[in-house]
Amino acid sequence: MNEKEELQYLREQVRKLKQENRELSSKLAVTEASKAETEENLSRIKNSFAWKMAKPLRVARAGFVRLSYYKTPKNIMSKAEYKRRLKKAYVILGTSSFPDEETRKAEESTVFAEKITFSVLVPLYNTPEKFLRDMIDSVKNQTYKDWELCLADGSDAEHAYVGEICAKYAADDNRIRYQKLEKNEGISGNTNACYKMATGEYIGLFDHDDILHPSAFYEYRKAIEEKGADYVYCDEATFKGDNINDMITLHFKPDYALDTLRANNYICHFSLFKKELLAETELFRTAFDGSQDHDMILRLTSLAKNVVHVPRILYYWRAHAGSVASDINAKFYAVDAAKRAVDDHLNQFGIYNTIITSTRAFETIFRLQYEITTEGKVSYILPVPKGDKAYLDTLDSVRKTDEEVEELLLVCESAEDAGTIEEAQKDLPFVTVISAEGKHEIPALYNAGARAAKGEYLLFLKPGIKLISSDFAEELLMYAQREDVGAVGGKYLFSDKKIQHAGLILGLGDHGTVGHVHYKCEYTHIGYMGRLCYAQNMSAVSGNAMMVKAKDFAEAGCFDEGFARFYYDADLCLKLRAMKKLNVFTPFAEAYVEEVPYEVLNTDEEGSIYLQKENKAFLERWQTEIAKGDPYYNPNFSLKYLDYTLKVVKD
Repeated sequence: MNEKEELQYLREQVRKLKQENRELSSKLAVTEASKAETEENLSRIKNSFAWKMAKPLRVARAGFVRLSYYKTPKNIMSKAEYKRRLKKAYVILGTSSFPDEETRKAEESTVFAEKITFSVLVPLYNTPEKFLRDMIDSVKNQTYKDWELCLADGSDAEHAYVGEICAKYAADDNRIRYQKLEKNEGISGNTNACYKMATGEYIGLFDHDDILHPSAFYEYRKAIEEKGADYVYCDEATFKGDNINDMITLHFKPDYALDTLRANNYICHFSLFKKELLAETELFRTAFDGSQDHDMILRLTSLAKNVVHVPRILYYWRAHAGSVASDINAKFYAVDAAKRAVDDHLNQFGIYNTIITSTRAFETIFRLQYEITTEGKVSYILPVPKGDKAYLDTLDSVRKTDEEVEELLLVCESAEDAGTIEEAQKDLPFVTVISAEGKHEIPALYNAGARAAKGEYLLFLKPGIKLISSDFAEELLMYAQREDVGAVGGKYLFSDKKIQHAGLILGLGDHGTVGHVHYKCEYTHIGYMGRLCYAQNMSAVSGNAMMVKAKDFAEAGCFDEGFARFYYDADLCLKLRAMKKLNVFTPFAEAYVEEVPYEVLNTDEEGSIYLQKENKAFLERWQTEIAKGDPYYNPNFSLKYLDYTLKVVKD
């Protein structure tokens, strides 16, 4: 073995060891979260007697909590109120949302620029009669009439009624096409048989036991007409048994988000896409039976020029014995198929050796641990405000979480401070102390550090933040190394482990600028539809700890020092978005942050002046984006609250 081969061998061994470490880290994170949840439950049980005995104290405390609630601008709804609103939403979004006679007439009489036919594919297999009729009737009741329903039936002899029912529907309506298959070829094979019958310009995928909202096709046709969509999807609800009003979940989705989709098939139902997209790929691939939808959606959305999300509940997913909606264990093979589908998709993008593991949220919601392929150096940038010793805690946490740290810049406010600190840190060879003479605010110190940094990647750390994850920098770097990614941030916690940051949403909160979603949620909370358990695209991430490529940071114009205390992080992220970059939040890079009580901000005259000034500047600069709405936050959620409270129920 020559020197070059030996070096390559050693690199491969290091890569394998790092992969093993990431896999163990993933299992440890799940175990720790499970442990925390168990401890929390045990605590409730152990304290139950004391809880009853302390009722007078609780009543008094409740009054204090109410007073505190109305004093703080961080509006977090009580659990009781949240449940009440959710129950009301079930009523509003059920059959009562169906078009009345006047609306139906208006939709049916709408004239579009061109005739477009939707071919809806439904693979049948031993479908219960009630489910079958509900499904077909929901298509027949559509207000948009240019459709064809393609039914391929793989049912066995004991379920011959399926063919009899379909034949009668087909005889009454020539838009319904039915074919009895010689044998059942599974979901993929049966759906492909449906596709062979299709003659429409757009293809829709519909499960044999679900129901469509009567306006579904109309809303999709509008999206094609108004936005030129070549792939469309909507929000959906899951219901029990025979009544769609008996809903158990409402899934309000974000707009198209690549990293979100890789970790979680959030698009799911109801997918409609231009038939031309299939010229470059297959419909369903039998190798991915059980997760054929995720496989297909990953492939087609990657080819689509304009993926459009219709933010309305237009699809009702029936949960019953044997369905994935009811229990993923009913189709355990779906988990393996989903992992293989995601891996195959990543391979098409030249991304290999990714570790894909299930999360505590759900078996088919994944943690993706990408191989670090870049050899670029990471430069840590840590400001040292005058007289502030908090940086020492951050420096100590960096040393514990990154044994291979190559460069860490301590940015001081003056040469005098720099000299003192340099002497104190002389035993750390990776530390460089610089002075940003005359600069005092965090973004200005960050910029000074970035100008002096030698690394290809910049990791900005706010003084006082304490990194928790043993591979914090790697968790961010695995995303930051991609050319299509701008800023990457992690999950930041208060000392009591409640969440401070899990991504920033445009327009959220009292000021209408940006807000921290899932703020103050418990550490054990999985988040809305599991969102605290997987990496996803966000409009912005916090400057508490943010990684970005040095070249992208420079091209974006660095941090705007006009935002001296607030919004400099969100502003940078939005500039990166304007450069067509994706920003990523990952919950697997964790750190502790110090809480700054809002009472302090409200009583600090200087801070209040800064807040008002910067709030105005941010709103003026990004008013168009804010007015459009955050693409990663469904417009059905209230911007007043931080916990995915529904807007459909009025305050």
